[in-house]
Amino acid sequence: MVVDSVIADSVSADSVSVDSVLDDEAGRIFHALADATRRDIVARVVQREQSVSMLAASYAMSFAAVQKHVAVLERASLVVKERRGREQIVRGNLETVRKASRLLQHFEDLWRYRDQSISDILSEDGEEGESS
Repeated sequence: MVVDSVIADSVSADSVSVDSVLDDEAGRIFHALADATRRDIVARVVQREQSVSMLAASYAMSFAAVQKHVAVLERASLVVKERRGREQIVRGNLETVRKASRLLQHFEDLWRYRDQSISDILSEDGEEGESS
């Protein structure tokens, strides 16, 4: 497939592989980040860890609703939850946040490659028209 070859050509050894772009983990990450509340939770817990109770106090929703948001983020590995006594502490998982950033960078690189390819084709067409 043409898209696969473009992707494969544009991926360097230290960037995200094509397979990882298409895998379930990427789907879970971007599904989790698709919701504004979950993005806000990630932003909060990346800055400093917080209990689920502290997070719940920050939103106009039930404790159970915040717990569900945290569970989605945990399944996507964007946050890590651990029990400390009676509290459940949530902290951001920077490695997964960085992975999401690399995935987005990968797609930006693909778009830049595509734009450059189109520019090259248009330049070639313009040069052929001038020489005729």
